Amino acid sequence: MRPRATVVLDGFGVLESLRWHEGSLWFCDLAHGTVHRWDTRGEPETVLEVPGRAGGLGWLPDGRMLVVSMDGRCVYRREPDGSLVVHADLKDIAGGPVNDMFVDRLGRAYVGNFGFDYHGFVRRRPNSMLYAPPGPPATPLACLSPEGELLGLSEPLVFPNGLFPVEVDGEPALLVAETLAMRLTALPVLPDGRLGPPRPWAPLIPSALWSSLNHHGPLGRVTRRVSALLDRPAIAERSASPIAPDGIAPGRDGTAWVANALRGECVRVGPGGVILDRVATSRRTLSCLVAGPGGNTLYAATTPTDDPVAAARLNGSRLEAYVLPS
Repeated sequence: MRPRATVVLDGFGVLESLRWHEGSLWFCDLAHGTVHRWDTRGEPETVLEVPGRAGGLGWLPDGRMLVVSMDGRCVYRREPDGSLVVHADLKDIAGGPVNDMFVDRLGRAYVGNFGFDYHGFVRRRPNSMLYAPPGPPATPLACLSPEGELLGLSEPLVFPNGLFPVEVDGEPALLVAETLAMRLTALPVLPDGRLGPPRPWAPLIPSALWSSLNHHGPLGRVTRRVSALLDRPAIAERSASPIAPDGIAPGRDGTAWVANALRGECVRVGPGGVILDRVATSRRTLSCLVAGPGGNTLYAATTPTDDPVAAARLNGSRLEAYVLPS
């Protein structure tokens, strides 16, 4: 039986972008456009409101916060006086809402985007119909200098989402969750901060199912229709595959914790896609992080829906936690 996380905070729109910074847990509420800080005791503090819905979070070396505006398609910088200024405008790059972000120790920011109007699509059609050829549009990660200038773009990815640094063959790389491709991909980090060609790191869907889902002919049409019929929470919770990686976080020994956007769980994955651990959560999981005062708590941001309009009405998003065994 899988270990289960417990609810520690409740009543948010859509919690996302869990970060541990200066002894506190920070996170965004994508539905209400707010950024929060929680010291793991008492109630969380609302730090700021972000125009255009808050997304990814990070900090520059001098302590100033960077925060994504999803619908504004930009990155804001919070100045010492609390004001927000545009750090980088991504309107000419992002094909949809701007998404998660990783800021490295030098202050370089790597920012993803949906690539298209995902929520507009799935409000009208089942998610599985995204895979009708030619499939969901691909889009690049933007690589930004500490001053907010564009260093370059990655090769196109399929819904690039959560990110964190890894080593591949002894060289620095960025691990990226391609949510709609259901895989983790590593991109080498070049000396100037740009990203090299993507390399497979962990497929999270059986290859036969992936081929069938994307097939041009009758096989593809049948697979997509069956997938649509099976896309029910009660059915999804009884399945172990596939995994749609949303937020990701470093695990032990070069592994990755993955927040599964398809069902209530966080999954620890090794290179090549081997599943090492699963922790159950109460709802679909959009972000995860191993942090806390002892550094051994798996936090998970869960939600009944990732649709920001519906979520703002429901306020059913939770923060859940599980203390990992030593």
